[in-house]
Amino acid sequence: MENGMNTVTLRVNRFAPRPERARDRERGGSPFARKSSPFGDSGASARRRLRGKQWVQDYTLRVRPEDTVLDCLLKIKRTVDPTLAFRYSCGHGMCGSDAVSINGTPTLLCTASVRDWAKQPNTVLVDDEGFRHTGDADASLADDAVSVSSGDLGVIELAPLPGFPVQRDLVADIDQMLDQIRKLKPYLQANNELATTKDGKINAFEYLQNPQQLAKYELLANCIACGTCEGSCPVYAGGEAFIGPAALITASRFINDSRDGQANARMDAIDSADGIAACQSVRACTRECPRGIDVGEEIWQLIAQVKER
Repeated sequence: MENGMNTVTLRVNRFAPRPERARDRERGGSPFARKSSPFGDSGASARRRLRGKQWVQDYTLRVRPEDTVLDCLLKIKRTVDPTLAFRYSCGHGMCGSDAVSINGTPTLLCTASVRDWAKQPNTVLVDDEGFRHTGDADASLADDAVSVSSGDLGVIELAPLPGFPVQRDLVADIDQMLDQIRKLKPYLQANNELATTKDGKINAFEYLQNPQQLAKYELLANCIACGTCEGSCPVYAGGEAFIGPAALITASRFINDSRDGQANARMDAIDSADGIAACQSVRACTRECPRGIDVGEEIWQLIAQVKER
């Protein structure tokens, strides 16, 4: 180690799409998609999963433990391999554009530190006959094992965000998720009734809220549509059927906003076989939300609201 520098290996699952032919462009999306679904029968289902070359590539870097995985990828892009593709924007966990799978867990590149995510290689040893030995069970095998130097932080495995088609390397196509959110009209819809005071004047305070009204949706408004909840959901599969937790959180945000006058219409839109009925309440969507939203609990509360109205 020099000046607090350590080595880390980024094991990147890479993908390079092959050039499209005319007949490839004519084919639609997944043959298993429900074409009658209100959330999967439009442009989203027409997007195909690209075919191409897949391989795993290792990059070994000298980094500081406090560096983020995004810092490492930028270093690779600038000094080692300019062909490596990944997406990012603000770099501070506010835009959600850099969501990937790190060691099998959907999360943001810019908030994941090397110290937290680097893991040492598996210490399980296998002999010539295929038997596994651990620890000091076999001295001869232990002598053959490669020792990890004190300055080696280990390996970080990177892959595209699960549940979405891959465009190139770590870049996933999240347009399907965004299309689903748009279908639920993610903006305030008032009743088009101008509030007035007792003397007939315009009520300038008609949209003021008390702290209790704000608390019902304030945390939900922090959703950055990064897709980590979608990538963690075992039911969501690329936007061709189940509407997904990100869209349901968006719907809940406006359903719980006292200023919005379309709560019933919004609940009608998600009260379908591919809406809330498809949620299996696994709650895996909650685990890695970078904004601290308990996605599973919020969806559970939303389901109760829809059923009790």
